[in-house]
Parts: sequence; C-alpha cells; structure tokens
Amino acid sequence: SRKNGRGCFDLPVQMTGYDMVHYSLSPSYDMVHYGHSNQLRQAKAMGDYLVVGVHTDGEISKHKGPPVFTQAERYKMVRAIKWVDEIVEGAPYVTTLDTLDKHSCDFCVHGDDITLTVDGEDTYAEVKREGRYRECRRTQGVSTTDLVGRMLLMTKAHHSNLDNSNYQQHTDNFGKGPKGHSPWTGVSQFLQTSQKIIQFASGKEPQPGDTIIYVAGAFDLFHIGHVDFLEAVYKLAEKPYVIVGLHFDQEVNRYKGKNYPIMNVHERTLSVLACRYVSEVVIGAPYAVGKDLLDHFKEPKKRGIFRTVDSGNSLTTDDIVQRIIENRLQFEARNQKKEAKELAVFEAMKRQVEGAVSGASARAAH
Repeated sequence: SRKNGRGCFDLPVQMTGYDMVHYSLSPSYDMVHYGHSNQLRQAKAMGDYLVVGVHTDGEISKHKGPPVFTQAERYKMVRAIKWVDEIVEGAPYVTTLDTLDKHSCDFCVHGDDITLTVDGEDTYAEVKREGRYRECRRTQGVSTTDLVGRMLLMTKAHHSNLDNSNYQQHTDNFGKGPKGHSPWTGVSQFLQTSQKIIQFASGKEPQPGDTIIYVAGAFDLFHIGHVDFLEAVYKLAEKPYVIVGLHFDQEVNRYKGKNYPIMNVHERTLSVLACRYVSEVVIGAPYAVGKDLLDHFKEPKKRGIFRTVDSGNSLTTDDIVQRIIENRLQFEARNQKKEAKELAVFEAMKRQVEGAVSGASARAAH
C-alpha cells in the first residue's frame, strides 16, 4: 500500500449524464498538489462532466484543523485544474445522497484511502451503502505530509535524502501516531515515469494562428500566485499556446538558496502540466532565454518581444513556507490525531476480515 496524505477539501465530481466524482483532498494542509490533480484526471475519465465540491474554512477547521489556504484560494486552485469542469463552493464535509441528488449526480468517487469526520465516522458511509460510490487510485510517492516535512526540515538534500536520520525523525513526527503508522498517512518517494507525463500532457502542437508565449521559472509548490500569473499570460492572446520553462533543481537552488526547490523538477512538471492555462512544459529550461530557445519554438527572431505581466497576486512560495512554519506544532498534533483515527479504523477492518475468514473456516470444517 502507498503512504499518501489525505483530505481537507472534497471534490464532488459530476459528469454529463451526471456522474458525480467526489474526492477529499489534502491532509489538513489543504495544499493542492499533482497527486490531487491525478485523482481528478482519473475521476474525469469515469464520465463526461466533472464538478468538484470544495469545503469552506469552517468545515475544514471543524474536522481537520485550521487550513493553510483560504477557501477563496482553494476555489481558484481547483478551478485551474484542467480536468475540472465546474466547482461547488461550500460543499459539505460529509457526502450524502441529498448532496448527490442536489447536483444531479449519479455517484461519487474518492481515493482508495479513508476519510473520517471529527467523530471518526466514514464520510462516505451513506453513499457506499446505496451503491453510489467509486474509487480511484492514489498517486504513488506524493503526500502533503511529505511536502510539509520538506518545508520544515530546511535541508537542501531533501529530494534524495529519505534515508537521512533527521528526515526520518521528521516523518515520525508527521506520519506516526502514538500507536504506530496508519497505512494511509505517511511519506513516500515519487518516481517519475514517461507514462505519467503522457497522461498529464495535452499532446497538442501549436496551430496556425496561435500566439506562442514562453514563460520560465521554478513554479515551486504550484500555488494560487502561479495560477493568477499564468491566467494573466493566457489572456494576452486570442489563441494562446503557453509554454512554461522549468529550471532544474540545481539552478533553482542557486538563485533561491535555503532548501529550495521544495518539489523536484519532475514533481513541478506534473503540477504545471495540470494547469488549464498551460500547453507545454520545457523540463530543465535555461535560466537565460536566448536565441536558440526562441528558434526552437519558432518564435520570431526579432527582439522587443519581452513583456512583463502583473498577476495581481503577491503570494510566493516563501509565504506558504512561513504559513507552515508558524503553525508547525498544530500540524504535527493534527496529523497524529488524524492518523490515530485512521489506525483505529484499519484495526477494526482487519479484525472484521479475520473474523469472517475464521467463520468461513469453521463452517468448512463442519
């Protein structure tokens, strides 16, 4: 089983014909990452029209703890994921049949983990009983727990240093309750594959009449500030083809310092490709945009084609890191409490299975 961070806002997903896919994102930290995008990609494949329900700050605080991002920020982040057709603001934390019927949805979908209310109850119990529940696979090697850990650990070696004793001590603080590890919460290592890139990529070439726009940067911990910028870039042309150049990790660390980038270049690639305003990504783009790069994308050889775009959003990756650091103890306590609830459910499920097997063996003996 994979260790993966879990939910703090839901994604009820509707498809034409009206299939509702519901997925609970991000373990208390409400940080949308490529693992969440991948689950939405899978959800969209189950139908035609995907509607995502996003929780309010109040709902998250009640069931998980204070969120890092505001509900307005979360609404905009989810809208920017290219597989999402519509969102429902202020979706209830517990998904009921009334919720599905209200939005004309046939079923809901969640990842193959478990999400619990503040009272330790399965948030999808009702829809499961009625056969209106489906599951999609979690993304191996990504968890919000791990991303938060990288921010708090503040080491330049976090991308390849999972065996480091300091890192392991951190993962125990974040991914282990007083009675051991939950199978659904923890830290794992991301492995990029060509298939995953193909699944996220648009696969579309620039067409005649398209305006090719190139931007470059780290795009670390892909967040609402990046979304606002890319949306502003997208609106510069009637038929935009936006190419994002991503700098290699070493380059980002050279100009950012500290423990940046938080996410490695493979993770950042998927995060950016999931954005609806992006057509293509250059992996390992040069820091300086030269003639060769422009020629590669058939850009005009003339000069004077550089523009500065104001996103209207001052949020930076540093700001996100500060939000996490300022609430470190809350996050550690919240994650341990969450894992304790999950572990109790897991043990109860295991006993139930063992009891069923024992009963079957006894009947067979007779």
